[in-house]
Amino acid sequence: MRIAMLGLGFMGGVHLRAWREVAGATLAAVFSNDARQLSGDLTATQGNLGRPGERVDFSAVKRYSDLDDVLGDSEIDAVDLCLPTYLHEDAAVAALRAGKHVLVEKPMALDGASARHMIAVAKRTGKILMTAQVLRFFPEYVALRQALPGLGAVRGGFFRRRCAAPAWGGWLKDPEKSGGGVFDLLIHDVDMCLHLFGRPDAVSAAGRCDAQAGLDMLHGELFYPFGVAVVSGGWQHQGAFPFAMEYSVTLDGGTIEYSSAGRPPTLYSETEQALPLEGRDGYTAEIEYFVECCRSGRQPERCPPHESALAVELMRTLLTARERDGKKILCSNLA
Repeated sequence: MRIAMLGLGFMGGVHLRAWREVAGATLAAVFSNDARQLSGDLTATQGNLGRPGERVDFSAVKRYSDLDDVLGDSEIDAVDLCLPTYLHEDAAVAALRAGKHVLVEKPMALDGASARHMIAVAKRTGKILMTAQVLRFFPEYVALRQALPGLGAVRGGFFRRRCAAPAWGGWLKDPEKSGGGVFDLLIHDVDMCLHLFGRPDAVSAAGRCDAQAGLDMLHGELFYPFGVAVVSGGWQHQGAFPFAMEYSVTLDGGTIEYSSAGRPPTLYSETEQALPLEGRDGYTAEIEYFVECCRSGRQPERCPPHESALAVELMRTLLTARERDGKKILCSNLA
């Protein structure tokens, strides 16, 4: 498979490193409107995972500054779409219509209608469309999913994700282009709740958004027949605040907890037991799975696009609930 990377910002750089580890896939082209990035100099990119930008050798790779040109390249089989969120719908639809498979970075789109449009075009063209909801492939979260069936009924869950407000990527700070800090960040955890527990019956949320201070926080509740799953976090003040993620899920057979601050996934019941972890990097595992789906023509059942679209709609609903000071909103009208 010959791949074109669309976008060479922070997440584009993360994906580039992962593609190097995927057998049978070749980076054939890159697209950016930044001449410095097209030269292979990604040292100016920043992100919330603390990974520095690097210099990449693009001497054997086609370099495009026009999206129509790269999508018109008949040698490209698939695109890895790491452009800003507000560009996802148009770029994905154009790529699908050009006969390319599409891996699109999360969030899938800014709203549910845009995401559903992407899905409809993928169905008409017969191409694979998958959103890079990478938590579904992170070893720490794979371990949680694999442990649940043996531990009885779920009784509650808590998922938290926080980082400093970004000092990079001006578009991220514009809610019209990114959806806002909470939307961009906590969609990971909302998607994980969908993955593990399915669609909630209702949601509520509270929190605060202060653009001038760089704060965008949300504490949301997803109501299920078993009880409540909480998603919490967002952007803290800009500065030195470290990225952190964690979860705690309680079942009849015990509680599983994890924290990126130093607690590996652990089952607490009558004893304390560390959960086994897959050795692969989550980004590499995610991209390998996408390639397998493209090669086999099999839809991405592990990360289906309709669930990625629902995650977008749920995040929008949680933001609406925050505006309504925690008023519960039913989810029966979501697609």
